[in-house]
Amino acid sequence: MTFPLFLAPEREPSQFVGFAGNRIDRQSENRSDDALETALADPRTRIMQTRGGRLYLKLGSGPDGGTFDPYFALAEAREMGAKLDHAVLLGMAAQGPVVAAPGALEPEALPEGIKAIDHRSVYVQGLIGAEALGELAQGAALLAWHHGHRFCGRCGAKTRMRIGGYKRTCTGCGAEHFPRTDPVAIMLAVREDRCLLGRGPHFGPGMYSCLAGFIEPGETIEAAVRRETLEESGIRLGRVLYHASQPWPFPHTLMIGCFGEALNGDIAFDGRELEDCRWFARDEVRAMVEGRHPDGLGIPPAGAIASHLIRFWAEAAA
Repeated sequence: MTFPLFLAPEREPSQFVGFAGNRIDRQSENRSDDALETALADPRTRIMQTRGGRLYLKLGSGPDGGTFDPYFALAEAREMGAKLDHAVLLGMAAQGPVVAAPGALEPEALPEGIKAIDHRSVYVQGLIGAEALGELAQGAALLAWHHGHRFCGRCGAKTRMRIGGYKRTCTGCGAEHFPRTDPVAIMLAVREDRCLLGRGPHFGPGMYSCLAGFIEPGETIEAAVRRETLEESGIRLGRVLYHASQPWPFPHTLMIGCFGEALNGDIAFDGRELEDCRWFARDEVRAMVEGRHPDGLGIPPAGAIASHLIRFWAEAAA
């Protein structure tokens, strides 16, 4: 009997979602306390700058095929006032070190030829290449974590960044704090020829998506998928199948995508998290995917894991 691992495709589904193209060597286990300083002394170092959930972009083609260039040389970053004392070393790329730093300038104060564009639009519109988008996910998540952990959760004293941004140490009790990623289960429940989709009050007009929710302490992924689906829709799930994951830098989340076998069809949602939740027939989902739904209904952008789950189900059933 062939071991199931060797029946899997060589490129797993997670490689086809947005923010998943990061190829940096993070060197997280082999960093010294002067790792960032060493990188900033390297003339090859490229710096990404973010501020208020926006990425600074230079007009002109990026190095990996994007419409914009997200990288700045050290001299350029310093001239713009980048907060290099709060920067983090992402790791080593083929071209040299990559650093993420908080930007100092509001969008209207940026030099000519440079724009500040929100992270979600950067990925939805495909403004930078896949590798740069993956690096943005890493950098934005790390910077957000550092901003929220300037003080020790044990004693309340200030913490200090160490090893290029992959640790903070308390100046009071000496406790060590490491960057965290919050796991979220996102799932597509299916029953015969239908799938379950919902829409939240913040969604764009006509958009429906998969249900999702944070995984709680002491909970397996499968248990979280079943619990969240039941809580949000009243649908009980049987078998659960993992499909793919996606780093999601809003602010530092890992989306874990699954399919679930629906055991009942009667939907019951309370309207607090969802404004609508219903079953969609396969043909209707295909129309949504292809942008030809008669009521203008649609699904999330192609790079989102929710879109990937929906498309995979629709195409697999063809």
